[in-house]
Order: sequence, then structure tokens, then C-alpha cells
Amino acid sequence: MVRAYVAQALLPAGGGAVAGIVAGNLIALPVLAETEEIYGSANTTIAWWVTVLAAAGVLAVVAVTAWAAALRAGRLRTVDAIAVGRTPAPARGRWAARLAGRLPVSRPVGLGVARPFARPVRTMAILLAVTAGAAAATFAIGLGASLLRIQTAVQQNTADVTLAGRSTADPAVVLATIAARDGTRAAYGITQAPATAAGLTDPFPVTTVAGDASWDGFEMVSGRWFAAPGEAVAGAPFLAATGSRVGDTVTIDAGGTSVRLRIVGEVFDTGRGVFTDAGTIPDLGSDEFRIALTDGTDAGAYAEALTTAFASQGLTAQPNGSEVDPLLVVVQALTGTLTLLLIAVAALGVLNMLILDLRDRVHDLGVHKALGMTPRQTIAMVVASVAGVGLAGGLLGVPVGVTMQRLVVPAMAASGGLHLPGSLLDVYGPGLLIALALGGPAIALVGALLPAGWAARTRTAVALRTE
Repeated sequence: MVRAYVAQALLPAGGGAVAGIVAGNLIALPVLAETEEIYGSANTTIAWWVTVLAAAGVLAVVAVTAWAAALRAGRLRTVDAIAVGRTPAPARGRWAARLAGRLPVSRPVGLGVARPFARPVRTMAILLAVTAGAAAATFAIGLGASLLRIQTAVQQNTADVTLAGRSTADPAVVLATIAARDGTRAAYGITQAPATAAGLTDPFPVTTVAGDASWDGFEMVSGRWFAAPGEAVAGAPFLAATGSRVGDTVTIDAGGTSVRLRIVGEVFDTGRGVFTDAGTIPDLGSDEFRIALTDGTDAGAYAEALTTAFASQGLTAQPNGSEVDPLLVVVQALTGTLTLLLIAVAALGVLNMLILDLRDRVHDLGVHKALGMTPRQTIAMVVASVAGVGLAGGLLGVPVGVTMQRLVVPAMAASGGLHLPGSLLDVYGPGLLIALALGGPAIALVGALLPAGWAARTRTAVALRTE
């Protein structure tokens, strides 16, 4: 009997494992492509042993689960097997029933609240299913939000308007003119030039900044933003290539000028770039100005007016568009789809456990109906039996999902030799965490609706047909 039931479970599980690993590898392709694009890593592939381990692991879990359940069924006495649903089960959870009876709730709700303590193994299965669903939803939402923030940090530009062009105008004069215009909140000038350094065979970009750029999309991993000429910040690739770290001094050559820079911070940057004050290399000037506008200012009208004001100096302004990488949209869509599938699996787990439980206690259900329990009260009893477990699963699943996000996202960045600042990981606000925790009871409710409807529609005569 045990072998028959295990084989019965493994046959569909084998088909599901094959379909799952194929779908999983296809889903992983755009995720890996996005990782390569954002972090600058290369040749990111799926190791063959991951596919084998995933399939074998799923089949092992199914086999062990089926074996445990089949072993219990195989050891069940024939008379007990025939009497399932009609013979009172061993008295468990009596203390919970007595405590629930004292709660200021209706009797059906009290019976439902006490029910999880009568079947602790099934209750644990429901708890694990809901926890997995809540963790999956939390992880997926956090992953998508982190990827969006990382993309913004990679672009290093959140300005509303950009003024650019070849001009010999003094950057300080341009910035003063911009600051004097209505609607300007902040602005800075920026330019980039190739530079070399000892130990590096290829040139790297050095970026000089005129004005305060701390409001823009530059995310600091450690240290601070530069505050004076001679100070600089650099990304992890540059620090690793030169063997330097925050606090060290490096010498670079930019435009024929040798400059000593003190690294005061590590900025999140996917290239070997160095950022410093415009006063460090004054000959470079500024060929682009980034502007942040006050709330309510029309970016298009502002850019048009700014272009008119600087037309004689060869500078043109245009509003910045918030472009999202299409590949990132695909990754988020796939992540959302996978999350919905995992939530559906969790709800099906709740449904399965409830159907087993209701089938086993169909005698009790008939007695309740004979004593006057209405269909609505029956539904309330069934829903109450999983509501508390669902809430506990949500409270457990949310920290698990947050932990997964804080492990997986930095690991993706580490594949490109980057370090992530905490601001790119801190995407969960209090309101979102509460909503995700309440997703646990929602998953349990979805899984309980069908069994509750069946229990409500079951006629008393059918439930007690063997009496």
C-alpha cells in the first residue's frame, strides 16, 4: 500500500518536475540578462547541477511526504479505515475548545478557532503553506523595488531638466543664472574626461562636478560625498582595480594634468569612474547641467524658456524622461507571475488540508447541522479554523521574504564585483509590511472558500447517512 501511494504521487510529480525545470530555465534567462546589464557581469549561466538538484529535490520532497502519509494509511486498521468520518477521533485540543468557548465570539467561530489544535500536523502543513506564499510575495515585491532603485542608481541622473552643449561659458555664471530662475530647486554642472592611473592599462572616466550633486542619483556605499577640491569618490571596480580603499590617496592623469585625489567615499558605480569637485581639475569646465525643479513646475515649459535664455551660448535644455529598461519590465512581469503561482500553490495547500479535515470529521459536521448550524455559520466555522493560522503564516513569511531579498540582491551585485548601499535594499515601509503580513490570512481565506462552501452545502442526512 505504501509503495502504491508513493508511486501514485511520484508519477504526476515527475511530469511537474520536468515542466518546472524547463519553465524555470526559460524564466531565468531574462533575469540573468538583466543582472549582466545592470551589474556589468558577463557569461552568467545556469549551472547544470542546479537543474538536476532542483528536479531531484522536488521529487525527494514529494516522495518523503507521500511516504509519511502512506505509512500512516498502511498501518491503519481495516475497521478504523472503514469508520473514518464516523468514529470519534482521539480527543485532542480539548483545552483549546474550552478556552475558545469563553471567547466573546459565536459558538461556530469558537469551534473553528479551536480546531487547529485538534489536528496539529495538518495545522503545521497549512502554516508552512501560508508562510511560503507570504515569503514569496514579500521577496518578489522587494526584488522588483530594489531592481528599480538599482537601475536609477546606475543611471546616476534623477534630474528633471538637462542643459547641455559645447560652450565656453563660466559654469559658475551658468549655475547662478539657473538658480535665479523661478522653479529651480537645485542644479549642478558636470563634465567627463578620460584619465589614466598607475596600475591601470585602460583609461577610465573622471567626472568633475560643479555645485551640489548630493540630491541626484548618486548612492553612497560607504564614506561620504566629496566636499572640497582634491577629494573624490569612486566605485568598487576602480577601488578593486587600483587596490585602494576609502581613505587612500591615488594619483591620476587627466588632460595632461597630474592630480592627487583622496578617496573619501565609495559610490555605487558599475564602471571604473572617479568623481571629484570641479575645482580639482578646473580646466575641464562643465558641458552639462542637471536641474531639479520645484513641485508643480512644468518641465517642458521650463526647458523651453531655459533654451531661449542660453541660445547665444550654445546650450540647449530638454526635460528628462523616466525611462524604464524593457528587460527590467519583463523581469518584473516574470517575477510577479511566479509569485502568483506560488501564492496559488499555497492556497491549494490550504484547500487540500481543509478538504481532508472536513472529510474526516463529516460526522461532527452532520451533528452540528442536526443541532441547527446554518450554512453561514458553517462557513464561519471553517474560515475561523484557518484565519489564525493564516495570520501566523503571514507574520512568519514576511521576515523570511525580507531576509531572502537581503541575501539574493547583494549576491546578484557581487557577481559584478559591486557593493550595494543599504538604501537600495530598504524598500519595505511599515505600511507595505503590514499589508504583506495580512496577505497570510488572505491566502488562507482563498484556500478555505471552496471547502467551506462544500461543508455549507452538505445536507444533514448525507453527513449522517451511516448513523
